[in-house]
Amino acid sequence: MLGSRSELLDLGRTARLFNGAQRLGLVVTQRVCTVLGCDWPAHLCHAHHDDSWFSGGETNFDEARLLCPRHHARIHDPRFETTIHPDNQVTFHMRT
Repeated sequence: MLGSRSELLDLGRTARLFNGAQRLGLVVTQRVCTVLGCDWPAHLCHAHHDDSWFSGGETNFDEARLLCPRHHARIHDPRFETTIHPDNQVTFHMRT
């Protein structure tokens, strides 16, 4: 997939970190942290892999989401279960 300036938006396994074109695309399309009810501005959020890079996930635009620092820490916290809803918003539930 290419951005408006023919910049790569799908990097696969060639890079772990999201590039500037990917981040800009996420800021434009997601606007805020993707956690339900969070209004943290997109330009202050972290880019997160839906499928962990360390488990074979790819650095592709459609497999990325923006999370504020608080929610980015939470999504990696094993005490919480994460649900990604059809509207691409995320909720967390404490594991029991």
